[in-house]
This record gives sequence, C-alpha cells and structure tokens, in this order.
Amino acid sequence: MPDETKPHLPACPVETTLTLISNRWRVLILRDLMDGPRRFGEFKRSIGAITQKVLTANLRAMEECGLVTRTVFPEVPPHVEYELTELGHSLKPVLDSMQEWGAGYKRAIG
Repeated sequence: MPDETKPHLPACPVETTLTLISNRWRVLILRDLMDGPRRFGEFKRSIGAITQKVLTANLRAMEECGLVTRTVFPEVPPHVEYELTELGHSLKPVLDSMQEWGAGYKRAIG
C-alpha cells in the first residue's frame, strides 16, 4: 500500500533531483544555507530579486520535502530561522559541482 504522505517522484533519479531543486531560487536558498541557519531577511538581502511571496513558497516547499527545517523562537518580534536538514546537506556535492562547472564555463567563454 503506497504511503499517501510521500510525494510522487519520477522514476529517473536525475529528474527526482531536478524536481526537488526545481528552480534557481531553491538552488540559491540551498547555497545560502550550506553556511548555516538563516533568517528570512538574510535571504532577501543575499538573493536580492526574489519576492517575499516566492521566497516563502520555496521555503515551505523545501520544508515539505524534507530539505529545510523552520524553527520559530518565542520572541517579540517573532524570530524564525531556516536550516538544512541532513538530507539538505547531502546536496552539497551537487552544488559544489554546479559552482565548479559555472566557474569553468565563465572562463571558457570569457
């Protein structure tokens, strides 16, 4: 009997990875979280062009698929931090490869 709480994932592992980090915003969020927990405003400053709505939607989706945890600290004003899970940290080699390839591409055309 299939588990209804798990998302339906493609059979292809490459497609599965792309499904989880499906857009540039998620990759940039992952990049920022590799260095440790971040607050919402820190993402806005680091990523820049992302809207609050899009950032919120991507963080929620990443939390739902187990890549990110959200911790709310009982303070006034509210203090919320986002952090990579162990599963999220396992994407580091993928991001490192993307960074290396991108730097090589810029050198090759530059």
